[in-house]
Amino acid sequence: MKLPVYLDNNATTPCDPRVVEAMLPWFTEKFGNAASSSHYYGWEAEDAVKTAREQVALCIGAQPKEIIFTSGATEGDNLALKGIFEMYSGKGNHIITVQTEHKAVLDSCRHLEERGARVTYLGVDKSGFINLEELEAAITPQTILIAIMYANNETGVIQPVSEISAIAKKHRIIFFSDATQAVGKTPVNVIADGIDLMALSAHKLYGPKGLGALYVRRRDPRVRLVAQMNGGNHEMGMRSGTLNVPGIVGLGKACELAAAAMSAEMKSIAALRDYLEESLVQLGGCTRNGSAASRLPQVTNLQFANCLGSELMIHLSKHIAVSSGSACSSVSPEPSHVLIAMGLTEKEAHSSLRFSLGRFTTREELEYAIPKIRAEVEQLRGILIKG
Repeated sequence: MKLPVYLDNNATTPCDPRVVEAMLPWFTEKFGNAASSSHYYGWEAEDAVKTAREQVALCIGAQPKEIIFTSGATEGDNLALKGIFEMYSGKGNHIITVQTEHKAVLDSCRHLEERGARVTYLGVDKSGFINLEELEAAITPQTILIAIMYANNETGVIQPVSEISAIAKKHRIIFFSDATQAVGKTPVNVIADGIDLMALSAHKLYGPKGLGALYVRRRDPRVRLVAQMNGGNHEMGMRSGTLNVPGIVGLGKACELAAAAMSAEMKSIAALRDYLEESLVQLGGCTRNGSAASRLPQVTNLQFANCLGSELMIHLSKHIAVSSGSACSSVSPEPSHVLIAMGLTEKEAHSSLRFSLGRFTTREELEYAIPKIRAEVEQLRGILIKG
């Protein structure tokens, strides 16, 4: 068993050895530029990109031409939000999103506000869900985009995506979803779910870092974007730049593996997650944050009363890797904006940790981790009481 035990798979996942194996030839033997259309090396790389595009599309129920390769979900979020705002500015300037979105969405929205956008930030209930009536009531004739994540990165709560898309379609508004945590972990189908734009990232599903994709619907409705990177008209004119062929091959392979194993993995990982959660909730003053019913199988967000989460992480760091929330916000001393939006006090939010399991998590690792966590919580509480 490798130490420290890794329980932070929502931050990133290890690259699956089968993904690495698929990528390796494209660094050395098959090094062509996919845009080099005059010789074999370019044709070979172009074919590899085509195959990967098909693999990603199949994983989410899309068509290959609807897949735009990016550097990750953050770029996908930026391209979707800014590209829609610029393209549809003649229709309106209003965007609806949620207070619990990833910072890539929230910060992009704030940037657009500086450029004249009007943004409505919906609240959530104590379980982490939006109110559908509030969503529909927020729509105006100027609304051009609804941006709501598929599943929350800190709590795993899955929003009622189909119901959200039905409201968007009723009012003929584009629906964008950041599905970074959901793809490969739970069934995602852009047609069945009614999603028009969707971002995902390779490193969240056992692929390489620095590679992602944006799904852009081509029919009913045909979604159009203003490119945010120019210089070569790559990726159907939506994202210029030399394609990262090894990374694209890796994302394609990761999606293929996820689609094939998803049903079995969901059950096995959820069983391990439940074992971890139930074992820790038995510790007095430990409660779960967020819905237990509609959530991803790999994550639990737990609150440890009278125990500062940051101190608990430090005490555990030699033995167990966990986090207090999004890796992108981990340097901030502020409490989780997700938990605050759910109604937790700052003290309660600061007392919470996220545990996220993955494909390679074992029962043995959890049997090692659980007593360590319990012991550290009790020790920190004892120090607090004595203090």
